[in-house]
Amino acid sequence: MKRFFKFLLKLVLWFFAFTILLVILFKWVPVPFTPLMAIRYFENPEESIQHQWVPFEEISNNLKLAVIGSEDQNFPVHNGFDVQAIEKAIEDNKKGKRVRGASTISQQTAKNVFLWPQRSWLRKGFEVYFTFLIETIWGKERILEVYLNSIEMGKGIYGAEAASQFWFKKSASQLSPYEAAAIAAILPNPRQYRANPASSYIEGRKSWIVRQMNNMGPIRLK
Repeated sequence: MKRFFKFLLKLVLWFFAFTILLVILFKWVPVPFTPLMAIRYFENPEESIQHQWVPFEEISNNLKLAVIGSEDQNFPVHNGFDVQAIEKAIEDNKKGKRVRGASTISQQTAKNVFLWPQRSWLRKGFEVYFTFLIETIWGKERILEVYLNSIEMGKGIYGAEAASQFWFKKSASQLSPYEAAAIAAILPNPRQYRANPASSYIEGRKSWIVRQMNNMGPIRLK
């Protein structure tokens, strides 16, 4: 029994050491692939993966503003978890309303880069841990940079540059407000929705996102 607990303690210590070192590494090094990319590849081997990392400065401010406006408007100020959004989701669930997602951009980044997509309490626990790490070690600007370079934005399309080229035949640095809003509009289900040509539903979301962008104005990240 003593040997078992020693082994367990070593396993826990190695886990913390490895994960912290990995998060420190990705503070500076581009994330080459994510678990979701690997899962999609094995699920759909005929589906090619399009992914090209670009620096934060080469991503249009319109897209940065669009994803914050649509996904997580408190991103610049929260510590990784939006308590108000969580409370609202719980309240809506109790009232029998459609369950709303309360995951922040930080949580989504932690999940996309380090974890698997299926929902479970185990994964949620790891998500909280990795969210705390990246908020502490990376900071907001790096989190948004990794998020925009890693998330799924279409079938086999990952990251802002690949999405911009696929949907609008241009670089991510050249996206207009409405083009950026179109990409942000499909993020809830990027394998079902299309940014261009957009359905009437996505057109409606685009208009709403552009209004949020106009209301928020310039963003400041640390």
